[in-house]
Amino acid sequence: MAARSISSLTVSFGLVAIPVKLYVATASKSYSFNLLHKDCGSRLRQQYLCIKEDIVVPKEDMVKGYEFAKDQYVVFSPDELKALEEAGSHAVEITEFVPIESVDPIFFDKAYYLAPDKGGAKPYALFSQALRDTDRCALGRWASHGKQHIVMLRPFEEGLVMQQLLYADEVRPIGELEIPTVDVKEAELKLAHQLIEQQSSKTFDPTAYTDAVRARIEAAVEKKVEGQEIAVPEEAAAGAQIIDLMEALRQSLGTKGAAPAEAPQAGTRKPPRKAATAHPVAGRKAAKK
Repeated sequence: MAARSISSLTVSFGLVAIPVKLYVATASKSYSFNLLHKDCGSRLRQQYLCIKEDIVVPKEDMVKGYEFAKDQYVVFSPDELKALEEAGSHAVEITEFVPIESVDPIFFDKAYYLAPDKGGAKPYALFSQALRDTDRCALGRWASHGKQHIVMLRPFEEGLVMQQLLYADEVRPIGELEIPTVDVKEAELKLAHQLIEQQSSKTFDPTAYTDAVRARIEAAVEKKVEGQEIAVPEEAAAGAQIIDLMEALRQSLGTKGAAPAEAPQAGTRKPPRKAATAHPVAGRKAAKK
C-alpha cells in the first residue's frame, strides 16, 4: 500500500521554496489490552469522579485548570486556551545550518518523512544533495496542533527526514546525577578497547533486533484465540451459543455454511483489538421472524 501524506508543507531557506509532502515515519507496534469485567467479559467504561462530592461528573460540567500551588487552581475557558495556541502553519522556516553531529540524539522526538510535492523535485534534490555534501542539517520552526516545534531536516537514504526536536528545558541535565570520578587503569582500558573491537560492526542494521516481548504476546494471543478462549459478555454468549471465533465471524457475516478459510500462522497477523466485537452485542434482542 502506498504511503499516504498527512499534510503539505513548504520548506523555505533564503529565496528558495520547496513544496513537500509530510509522511509519518514511525508507527508503534506495542499491544494494548482492554480492561474487562471479570465476571461477564464486558468492556469497562471510564468515568470521572469528584473527589469532594464523590459523584460522577459529566463532560459538560468539566473545566480545565492549572495547579499553581498545592490544591489551588486557575481555571481557563476553551476560548482562552484556544487564544494561547500557536496558529498552524504549512511552512517550515529554516533558521540555520549546523553540523549533523552537533545535535545530540537525546533531543530527537518524532520523525517525519519529506517527499517532493508537485513542482518541488528539482529544489528538493538540490537541497538534499547540498546537505549531504556539507555534512550539515537544517534547523527551523514549524507550528502544528497549536504548538510550535523546533525541527531538524537531515538527509536519510534517498530522501529527507524532518526530525522534531525537544526544547532545551525538556531534557534533564545529566549534572543532576551523582557520577563519581574514578581513575581508570591503562590495562583495564586496553581490555575494554579489545572487547569493543570484538563486538563492533561497520554499520547499524535495525533488522538484526526484534521485540521479543511483542513476539511472545502475539504468540500467546494466537494460542488463546485458537483455543476458543474468547472474552464475551454473558448475555451474548448465552443467547447465541458462540463456541469459537470462526463461528462468530460466520454468524456476523451471515454465511454460516461457507467453507472456513485457512487459519493464519502465529505471527502473520495482528490479533483482533476487541474479541467481543466478533459477536452479537450484549443485550440486543433477536429480530422477529
